Amino acid sequence: MANSKKVLIIGPFPPPITGNGLSNKVVYEGAKEKEDLIADKINTSSKNFDESVGSFSFKKVFNAVCYNLKIHKVARADVLYITPGQSFFGIVKYAFFIIIAKLYRKKIIVHIHGNFLHQEYDKLKKTNKMIAKKLIGAANSGIVLSKSLKKNLSPFLADEKIETVNNFFEDYLAERIEDVLENKSLEKLKIIYLSNLMMEKGIMDLLSAIELLQKNNINYEAKIAGNIDIKIKDNILKKISELQHVTYLGVVESEKKKNLLLWGNVFVFPTYYKMEGQPIALIEAMVTGNVLLSTNHAGIPEIFSEKNGCFINKRDPQDIYQKLIKINNNSNYYQEIIKHNHLYAKKKFKKELFLDKILEIITR
Repeated sequence: MANSKKVLIIGPFPPPITGNGLSNKVVYEGAKEKEDLIADKINTSSKNFDESVGSFSFKKVFNAVCYNLKIHKVARADVLYITPGQSFFGIVKYAFFIIIAKLYRKKIIVHIHGNFLHQEYDKLKKTNKMIAKKLIGAANSGIVLSKSLKKNLSPFLADEKIETVNNFFEDYLAERIEDVLENKSLEKLKIIYLSNLMMEKGIMDLLSAIELLQKNNINYEAKIAGNIDIKIKDNILKKISELQHVTYLGVVESEKKKNLLLWGNVFVFPTYYKMEGQPIALIEAMVTGNVLLSTNHAGIPEIFSEKNGCFINKRDPQDIYQKLIKINNNSNYYQEIIKHNHLYAKKKFKKELFLDKILEIITR
């Protein structure tokens, strides 16, 4: 252990559950299992889920003060692996960690989980632009989720310093599921939404599409799971209560999440979320044998095509409804996609592939 590298992972960890948080958890656990690494972490998560990511609030400032009190951990680390936000505040709240790391000549890796940073940077005023460039530009390496998302780091880092690493599914989701997949059918639409319930992730569009299924007497059942932004919680729960055959499950994890994904046959994700990157939820839905409906947005087209389901228009409940009807009326064709998605995800998005690449970047 004397020659082991010490990596400090700084970013959000569950709860609440987000793709970024889950990714950090997997990296932390993977690093702890490696004999040549000693892993520590600083959790920057807020306790409450809020859709207004990137906006300023005194709660966020207080939270930032609390985790910055752990800055002494930087001096003991060899490598900092940081997953900053994509707003100016989301960058600046990591400033002390980055500045101290540079003073101590630590290796810095930044991993961006989305496609908004380049837009935010373009809109910044000159002084804030300079601050953002100095902070992100201090990194020795940067990681994005796909080639199309490299533009989020290109204002700060040379191209040769930017790596692409696909997201992943957790191993347990694909374990001992062959019999269940063999018996999955599309005789009845079993619709899943599994993500944070946010306006920009299209939850209200999906509920409006389900209302059309109900009005037209289509045979369906829907299960909705995830955190709800507190500001729209009452409206969403009211809408769900007005629909037949729709259940809100709250936050689901581990076996409950796996059982939900295996229960369903169509996974609907109508996102236009400005911070979206490469949603882990889509990968999880594929490996558990679901037909996908999602938007042509952010890094989604690099992991999803018409071979995996159907693209849907943003902010368009009618289009979601029509694509659900298309699947319902062509069940034999889409039955084959259930099998294809499982095999495709197992080949391309194993956690092992993700971890091997991340840990190689950390230890090189």
